[in-house]
Amino acid sequence: MLRLLLLLPLLGAAGTLPTPLRRRRSASPPLGPYVTRYLSQQIDHFGFDENRTFQQRYLVADQYWKKGDGPILFYTGNEGDIEWFCNSTGFMWDVAEELNAMLVFAEHRYYGESLPFGNESFSDSKHLNYLTSEQALADFAVLVEYLKATIAGARRSPVIAIGGSYGGMLAAWFRMKYPHVVVGALAASAPIWQFGDLVPCGTFFSIVTNDFKKSGVGCSESIRNSWNAIYRLSSTGAGLQWLSSTFHLCSPLTTLQDAAVLKNWLSETWVNLAMVNYPYKADFLQPLPAWPIQEVCKFLKDPSLSDKLLLQNVFQAVNLYYNYTGETSCLDVSQTATKSLGEIGWFYQACTEMVMPLCTDGVHDMFEPQKWDFDAFSEECFRIWGVRPRLSWILSMYGGKNISSHSNIIFSNGGLDPWSAGGVTQNITNSLVAVVIPEGAHHLDLRSRNPLDPKSVQQARAMEISLMKEWIKKARHSH
Repeated sequence: MLRLLLLLPLLGAAGTLPTPLRRRRSASPPLGPYVTRYLSQQIDHFGFDENRTFQQRYLVADQYWKKGDGPILFYTGNEGDIEWFCNSTGFMWDVAEELNAMLVFAEHRYYGESLPFGNESFSDSKHLNYLTSEQALADFAVLVEYLKATIAGARRSPVIAIGGSYGGMLAAWFRMKYPHVVVGALAASAPIWQFGDLVPCGTFFSIVTNDFKKSGVGCSESIRNSWNAIYRLSSTGAGLQWLSSTFHLCSPLTTLQDAAVLKNWLSETWVNLAMVNYPYKADFLQPLPAWPIQEVCKFLKDPSLSDKLLLQNVFQAVNLYYNYTGETSCLDVSQTATKSLGEIGWFYQACTEMVMPLCTDGVHDMFEPQKWDFDAFSEECFRIWGVRPRLSWILSMYGGKNISSHSNIIFSNGGLDPWSAGGVTQNITNSLVAVVIPEGAHHLDLRSRNPLDPKSVQQARAMEISLMKEWIKKARHSH
């Protein structure tokens, strides 16, 4: 979520749109056998003039399902290819046998193969008009009702929504909006409060900075000093040439705007490292060692170095992220992670309802100062799409912090994950439960079990499973 993960927008360079979290397509094998199916969905669930339909893709794994009353764990797909999310959500596969559960992974409209207008889906704002969280939730609700009606023995199966990042937001909102369809939700790393003025816009980047500060002496200070070093070198043609050569860039820098793109790429790299700062070798955004920020910080110990020496060290640091396997011949500043995510679709969502204010000040964080400027953001959205974002619509739609009337939602957040800034980190009621994982990065709890998992994530998963069992038991009694 990541988008960006979430799947969710990050600060862009001056004059550019926020960038979605981009993930590298994982080469890891499927976690288990599943079948791919399609369901015909209304393009518009909320109006009656547009009557066309599209094929929504979903994946089903029922080898552990107990026919009759075994639960359905329903992954609320986010901004990307559903097969990628299926193979990255090991937690669901790990608990399927214990819960006698069927697994369903539903693809989000406008992503992967679930394109309402085929190749025309992204052609203009008219075709993108049906790309909203509300329409996606309606797809999920229709799909659950269809599964219960057509799979023998599924009518009484309690359904639990599970998702991470933007998918975690959707899981929580699914339970809020369709409580008769899902009995509960696990919303992992779901920044449902990163909207309006619910949380300070700078906390996100403060958490990123703190991850680096804790991982090595001089590390965050080196990164903070690198911005002016890049600025000074990019003021001459020879400096731009030196930067291009030092960073092994696929396309050489030729203008000041190119240098701004380089800085944005570096910022996004540091953010991605914070999100995937896992305690073991992983291949989520890129192939990386255990605790990758600690490894990166080994190159960034002396912030007082001259510009060129400092930036040579910064290159060594980012090269670990992009070239840990040693197979990358040059670094591409237009690509930070995978192509499994639909960048165009997420840009449109960020320009309409998914407006998440983010800012930096260069004091409480290691980034260049950049204020949150909604008016400039709105102008950029209008220039690209011909639409303007609605700043507070998500708050009107889903309630902001006024959600205590809802029930049976687990909000899990990692202490190392910058998206926890907009997450629910304290219990709201006894059934709106916050689970905090101090050593956890972005939805660590949804990943497969690993011998190197810290105790805090093991405890978090145990609590999540216990609560899900309670929901299932209660749902069975209600029948």
